[in-house]
Amino acid sequence: MPKAREYCCCAIPVVNAGIYFTLTEQFVAGIAVGIISLATPSIVGAVTPSFAPTVLGIICFLGAAIQVLGFIGVAQEKSILFRRYVTLHSLVTTAAFSVALAWIILSLSKHSTAKSNCLTSFFSNADSVQKSEGETLCEIFPWVDVGVMGGLWVIMAILHIYLAFVISGYSSAQERDHAQYDSLNNATALNERNALNNRNDPYDSGYQQRNVGGGDYAHLRKESTTSMSDVLSEPIQQANDGYSMNRQGSYPPPQRQPSLPVNAYTQDEAPTPKMGQSYYSDRTAVDGNLEKPALSQAHPGE
Repeated sequence: MPKAREYCCCAIPVVNAGIYFTLTEQFVAGIAVGIISLATPSIVGAVTPSFAPTVLGIICFLGAAIQVLGFIGVAQEKSILFRRYVTLHSLVTTAAFSVALAWIILSLSKHSTAKSNCLTSFFSNADSVQKSEGETLCEIFPWVDVGVMGGLWVIMAILHIYLAFVISGYSSAQERDHAQYDSLNNATALNERNALNNRNDPYDSGYQQRNVGGGDYAHLRKESTTSMSDVLSEPIQQANDGYSMNRQGSYPPPQRQPSLPVNAYTQDEAPTPKMGQSYYSDRTAVDGNLEKPALSQAHPGE
C-alpha cells in the first residue's frame, strides 16, 4: 500500500488543498497539451504522421475529463470512485506519455527528412546565398526542436510521476480512514476479536503465549495428578513471613512492646484465695447440699 503523504510540493497540505492542487494541475495540463497539439502549426523538427497530433490531443482531452471524477471523489468522500479515478488516470497518463515519446523518437530518427521539409518550407525560392544559410539553419533547428521536445517530456514525466504518488497515497489514506470509521459500527468484527462465549473460562486453552517478565508465559489449565486423600493427609502449612495474618511471633513487635513497671513480678500457680468465702460458711442460709468447690482442680483433658 502506498505511503500517505502529508504535504504536496513540499509545502501544501494534501488534505485537502494539496489534492485539489494536484487535480487542477493535471486538468490544466491535459487541456493545454490537447490544444497545443491540435491548434498550433507544425514544428520544423517534428516528423510524424498526419494523424499524430489528433491522437495525442484526444488522449490529453480524455485525461482532463477524467480529473472530474477525482474532484467528485474528493469533494464527496467517495473512496471507491477515487480509486477508480486513480486507475483510469494512470492508464491515460501512461498512454499520453508513450505516444509523445514515440513521436519524439520518430522525429529524432528522421533528421534528414526534417531538414528537407525545412528547406522546402522556408527556402524554396531563395537565391544561392540564402540557400547556403538555409542549409545551416535547417541543419540546426530540427535538432533544437527535438531537444526541446525531449526536455519538456522529461520535466513533465518527473512531475506527473510525483503527482501519481501523491494521488495514490491519498487514495490509500482515504480507504483506510473509511475502513476505520466503518469498523466502529461493525459488531461482527468485535465479536470475532472478543468472543463472548469464551469469557467464562479463565483458563482459556486458546490463549496465546506472550513474553511477560522476560520469559514465555502461557495461561493454561493443567490437571493435577495428586489424589484427594493425599492432599487431605498433608499437614497444614502456615506462612511465616512479615505479611501473613498467621505469622508467628508476638504483636506488637518486641521493640514496640510497653515497658513493665518496676514492681511487677510473677509467681507460681497456687490455690484460689479463701478470703470472702462467708457464703459457704453459713450452712443454714442455703438450701440443699451446697458444697464448697475444691481449691484446685485438674484440667479436664489431663
